[in-house]
Amino acid sequence: MPRATVLRASTYRRMPWKNGGGETVEIAISPEGAALSEFDWRISMATVATDGPFSIFPGIDRTLSIIKGDGMSLAIAGRPPVLLTQENHPLAFPADVAVSATLASGPITDLNVMTRRAGLRHDVERAEVNDRFKAGIGTLIWLVLCHRGSVSVEWQQESEFLNSGDTLLVEGAVGSDVTLSGKALCYLISIGPA
Repeated sequence: MPRATVLRASTYRRMPWKNGGGETVEIAISPEGAALSEFDWRISMATVATDGPFSIFPGIDRTLSIIKGDGMSLAIAGRPPVLLTQENHPLAFPADVAVSATLASGPITDLNVMTRRAGLRHDVERAEVNDRFKAGIGTLIWLVLCHRGSVSVEWQQESEFLNSGDTLLVEGAVGSDVTLSGKALCYLISIGPA
């Protein structure tokens, strides 16, 4: 039976980074209440205020999106730096290789989606909603984060309203069509078996 849960921005959990270099805001984690070394998947936001290395998460894949600020360059496993800005597509890379960040100008906030590689994979899509946007649920776990604006989300005769910062978590609705109505910048996150 499909299940939907609205996660309000006011209920997100705040905690220090794994490496102690800043603060992270946890939107959702599975299993619920899991430690940073034990999660299957995790979705969070973090403010990066200084240049430096990323935390290492063994066996984890991550996707990063810039949601506030002028962006940052990421040097991933010694490759040439990639500049990531709010306009870029989300960037996927392994979370267990050396990654160093250099801010473009001032602090940024990023959206971070992580899954345990041995069992799961994920995809993150940046969606500009201008009136109506249609999407399909292709995985057991599907989320929509309303980053800016507000949006109505409709699927299977169900409907929820998200304000800026809120997230809708839908479980077990594979094959459902979803309509997002309103004016908003959203991130659609799909999590399924590897």
